[in-house]
Amino acid sequence: MRGRLVGWVQWLMPGLGIKRWAVLVVFGIALIVDAIVRYLVAQGSGLHVNETLDAMVNDYFSPSYLTAVLGILGTGLAALGIRQWLRSVVRIASTRGSHGISGALAGLRLKQGYKIVAIGGGTGLSTLLRGLKRRTSNLTAVVTVSDDGGSSGRLRTELGVLPPGDVRNCLVALADDEALVTDLFRYRFTEGEGLIGHSFGNLFLAAMTGITGNFDAAVKESSRVLNVVGRVLPSTLGIVKLCARLDDGTVVAGESAISLVKRPIEQIFFEPAMAAPLDEVIEAIREADAIVLGPGSLYTSIAPNFLVDRLADEVARAPGVKLYVCNVMTQPGETDGMSAADHVEALFRNAGQRVCDYVIVNDEPPSRLLALYAQEGQTPVVADVARIEGLGLRAVTAHVMSETDTVRHDPKRLADVVIGAIDRAVAERATLVKPARAYRRVSSTGADRA
Repeated sequence: MRGRLVGWVQWLMPGLGIKRWAVLVVFGIALIVDAIVRYLVAQGSGLHVNETLDAMVNDYFSPSYLTAVLGILGTGLAALGIRQWLRSVVRIASTRGSHGISGALAGLRLKQGYKIVAIGGGTGLSTLLRGLKRRTSNLTAVVTVSDDGGSSGRLRTELGVLPPGDVRNCLVALADDEALVTDLFRYRFTEGEGLIGHSFGNLFLAAMTGITGNFDAAVKESSRVLNVVGRVLPSTLGIVKLCARLDDGTVVAGESAISLVKRPIEQIFFEPAMAAPLDEVIEAIREADAIVLGPGSLYTSIAPNFLVDRLADEVARAPGVKLYVCNVMTQPGETDGMSAADHVEALFRNAGQRVCDYVIVNDEPPSRLLALYAQEGQTPVVADVARIEGLGLRAVTAHVMSETDTVRHDPKRLADVVIGAIDRAVAERATLVKPARAYRRVSSTGADRA
């Protein structure tokens, strides 16, 4: 009984495009009936209906034309309503992956969501996508492809394919049947010569690359097979090695080696330096309502994407809302002791552009696992809001953390905060009355003036 009630409530909610056209049909039929009644009255019948409608239209039409006008209008509205109603029914019937009216309604609502480009890599990006896919299907994940460790690194060395690990995680996160795909694609072989340590998902993408001829096509075909919500794109198809220059001038080559450094990182770069972006990535950035950076490793997951030619410039110039999701905890070696503002400054320095306007920072540190992480040299990232705003950015502080066996971003909480920040930014841009700060200017002496 409760299930039926929920189904009817969902049916009554807007979004399918059926009820509005059914109402239009009824209204058109009412006008046709009124026109018929008027004709009968004109022939001497004593029937009288729709006196309220009479009062509304008599001031605009003379009696001699009213019957014809209402008849034509009613017929037109009824025909239009029936046509659009049938189109809506056909659209629902053909919606892939729908499960009844509730599934169709959810699918159509997702199609009306924001166009969001998420840039990053590692487990952080897949966490974000897992939450966002419940809010919109207009998702484009732009993934770094500089991993050289583990199964991905071995496939890159032995087969010459782009490292599939981060792409695999995003495909799993966006898959329609995530539970089954997660178990399958993350399965790692524990025996067999040459297979030990490889994940099935990585081998699947490597095989697809061999079949289709290139990694981009392999990802697209894999997305189709897995019925992925949105799309996953590598930031570049170039084979590059990520390198880092430390504060003492030492150069470390390879993403896996960079994650082990114990000194502050000054700059990261590619070898070779030139890496061309995909045209689809540039197009998605230009058309996006919002661009979300992270969460993920600052120097090995997020910043490497901006080493790809033109990508940082395109993000900086993009009209969409630009948000950076700061990590919950620092990473040993990479970001020891760095606050949220330090993360932003390092991101801007390596990108060479101002690539975000909003910074989302967790404002509630872990409690149960705090001591355990401290043993590994990891501490909560400090939300130094004043410094962030001093950079001309908007700080968005919220509880976006999940503390289970590990400390991670919570997919739902993070997605809610991201969508809320986009909603507010869009509303502010649309309003005709700007806040007072929008009219303030800074004089040459540094004092504000109206």
